[in-house]
Amino acid sequence: MKIVPSIFLAVLLMVSASAAAIPNNGPPPPGVPPPGLPIDGDLVALTIIALMFGLFKIYKSQIRHKKTPA
Repeated sequence: MKIVPSIFLAVLLMVSASAAAIPNNGPPPPGVPPPGLPIDGDLVALTIIALMFGLFKIYKSQIRHKKTPA
């Protein structure tokens, strides 16, 4: 049985790469938590703008598809 050098090198590379991927230490301890930022900043304004834009698009769509009297 003949060992092909390229297969032998590929297996050796995979084994050494998996051995190098094992972490030596665990993750670092948690430090100071980041400052809390408000998630809901300007949420009311964004909701109102979205509703106004939606109504504008509906209005434009109805005007475009309005049948002209013949």
